[in-house]
Order: sequence, then C-alpha cells, then structure tokens
Amino acid sequence: RPPLVARGEGVRARRGGRHDGPPGRFGPPRPTQEPHAAAPSGIDVAMNKTYHAKPGEVQPTWHLMDAEGVVLGRMAARIATILQGKHHARYTPHVDTGDFVVVVNAEKVVLTGRKASDRMHRWHTGYLGGLKEISAGELRETDARRLVELAVRRMLPKTKLGRQMIKKLKVYRGPEHRHAAQQPVPMDLTALQGTGA
Repeated sequence: RPPLVARGEGVRARRGGRHDGPPGRFGPPRPTQEPHAAAPSGIDVAMNKTYHAKPGEVQPTWHLMDAEGVVLGRMAARIATILQGKHHARYTPHVDTGDFVVVVNAEKVVLTGRKASDRMHRWHTGYLGGLKEISAGELRETDARRLVELAVRRMLPKTKLGRQMIKKLKVYRGPEHRHAAQQPVPMDLTALQGTGA
C-alpha cells in the first residue's frame, strides 16, 4: 500500500500545483525551472524577428502575360498570386505587396471541357425580373476583358485590400497594350497552356 499523502496534497498535484513532498501516489516532485540564460555574445537576436512590409517601401514590378492558348483558371490563379505578392519573401497579409500584371490576347483564352457553353455568369439589374445571364463563351466573344477580371477577382480577398489589388490588373482584348513605358517583363506560361474551346 502506498504511503499516505497529507490532506490537500493530492488535490494540488492533480490540479497541477507544486508538490515538494516525498514521492507518493502522485509521482515524484516537479523539478524547479532554471531561469533563461542570456544570449551569448556575438549572436544577433534581431534575426529572429518577423519582417512586416510597410506600404511606402514596396516597389512593385510589372509583368506581361500572353493569354493565347492559356487555360483561364490556371492563368487566373497565377495572376492572383502575383497581385497579392505571395511570390515575394516580403509578403505581408495586411499590406498590398503585389505587382502589376498586364494581360494581352484575352479573347484567345482557353475554356476547358464544356465551360464555354455550360458555365453561366449571372447578375441582376435591380428591377423586377431583371436577372440576366450569359455563358462564358459568349462573354469571351463580347467582353473578354470582363471574363478574365471576374476569374481573378473571385480569387482575391473580399476586402478593401482585395479591391485595391484588382486595380493593378490591366487586361486587353488584343495583342496591344498601353504600358510600354513601364517595361513589363514577359512571363513564360507554357506550363499553363491547354486544349479546349
């Protein structure tokens, strides 16, 4: 039979209290914790601090994407990553650290499967019976710019910061754009190409 424990010691041990008595039915006493030692000389403790970007110190760059033969969803996911700045080590969730993206040949983007005919875009005018809808294929023919913008916008945060990020996306229906002065860097989208309508 284990030795008896003083009154109240067992309750304190079960609740995580200190038990300095002899080993009993609740185990040996807890060792006293040593104070943390100071950092050795020559080691920079600032290297362990998390970096947070400031809005004024971010210098965005410009990227150029040719949408000809590229799958819409794959391209939109890549654009959303760049607009948010997640491809940079400086990424900060509450700061706009992304870059600008210029998309050309939006009318030649690829819709895989039966999305051109089956996927519908709907909106409401606000009047009675004002529900409107259009297929993705028809939207690509009439307003390809809006088709790309909708795909990217739905992959961004639904906040004020997300509305600021979408403004850095410049989409053009044809091969020409108006941002030659910014010298956008062309991106290789070979891995994002696919077959479809």
